Amino acid sequence: MINLRSPWRRHRWGIRLVLWGFGGLAGLTVVGFSQLASLSLDVFFSIYQHYWWSPFLLAPLVGMVTVFLTQRYFPGSQGSGIPQVIAATQLARQNQPVTRLVSLRILIGKIFLGCFALIGGFSAGREGPSVQVASSIMAIAHRFLPHARALRKTDLILAGGAAGIAAAFNTPLAGVVFAVEELGRRLETRTSGVLISTIILSGLVSIALLGDYQYFGRLSMHEQESFSIIPSLVVCAVICGLLGALFNFLLLWPQKSPHLSIWSWRKAHPVLFAGICGLVIATLGVLVHGASFGSGYGITKSIIEGHQSVNWAVPITRFLATVFTYFSGMPGGIFAPALSVGAALGYNLSHFLGGFSSAVPIMTLCMAGFLAAVTQAPITSAIIVMEMVDGHGLLISLMAVSLMAKAVSSRFGGELYQQLGHYFYQNTLASLPQSQPVNDTPVKEEATPSSK
Repeated sequence: MINLRSPWRRHRWGIRLVLWGFGGLAGLTVVGFSQLASLSLDVFFSIYQHYWWSPFLLAPLVGMVTVFLTQRYFPGSQGSGIPQVIAATQLARQNQPVTRLVSLRILIGKIFLGCFALIGGFSAGREGPSVQVASSIMAIAHRFLPHARALRKTDLILAGGAAGIAAAFNTPLAGVVFAVEELGRRLETRTSGVLISTIILSGLVSIALLGDYQYFGRLSMHEQESFSIIPSLVVCAVICGLLGALFNFLLLWPQKSPHLSIWSWRKAHPVLFAGICGLVIATLGVLVHGASFGSGYGITKSIIEGHQSVNWAVPITRFLATVFTYFSGMPGGIFAPALSVGAALGYNLSHFLGGFSSAVPIMTLCMAGFLAAVTQAPITSAIIVMEMVDGHGLLISLMAVSLMAKAVSSRFGGELYQQLGHYFYQNTLASLPQSQPVNDTPVKEEATPSSK
């Protein structure tokens, strides 16, 4: 009797070695990306501290150069990176090429142009780009599998994106949840174990190299404050939900109204438009003494640790700076800036919401609420914030504020990343050669023969 076994079972250890090897490489690459991004921010702030007027030169110049290089040599690397990964998974399910969205070329452009943009003070994060970087690495890994049909390229792209989140935030659990909630909405039972282990391995590489640190420090909260948080939670959820809906509307505006004169002009003059966005960002940053420049990680950490205070204008300028950074068309994520907006908003709201020994609990709620309202991935948002501040005591409150903020935001529009992903998907399909047929039917899974 012939014993038929699936390609997965015949090559299981070879597949695992390839996945774990590339998962470790993804974690290592994301760690290197984070260090290069930090160095870029240090360069910008060191110049800004000596010459307050330098952003008016740096931001337009860096913006124009970055967008020129993006358009000319690295198309597909602009923006966050998460929508591109979502589009790539859709294309991979239809056996369409994904190299325009996840590839070695995209990886190089995302890392170096994303870091170069930070030298100009643009409000961009590295966490979303890390998703596209890690997905590009795992897409390359598909070529090295012992049997190409043992694992779908879709699953590898999905695992890579989650590994990028795990390594970027130093939160392996959040990476697994992100894979299910935002990128894929499902994991194949047959391969979920090895894919999840790949995600965790990438996060462990980050921990091994950078230490088991909390991204924004540690949160301390008195027991009696837990009961005072419920009314504040509702207020934070509603405000963050409304602001998140406005943020999503603005980011989707160019795609939903492409024929407006401003977006037609941007399409005709992308480099000049990026320079104008740079001037706006420089003006916003100087008005608040630099609080809206960069990813927002430094100022958010300082606020949480009690080393810095912010005025009422900081959440507004950070909000607008992130929107104009996205409008400029350069590589850069919105995760860290969104958390920074939430932290600054929470700091200001804490003056009106009493019952706490510090502003940190309200800031933490607003960080999770605003991120959930923007991404409409509430479980991921709650877990990311919980792991970043070691706020396990606030987990239920973080889940509640994230779910409520997402509910408010979703009343005014759809999911940001999914809609942007559809935009990249349609554009990529339109750019494929006409001789290449487009199959809109999802690829069926290869059946696993049973041994009898």
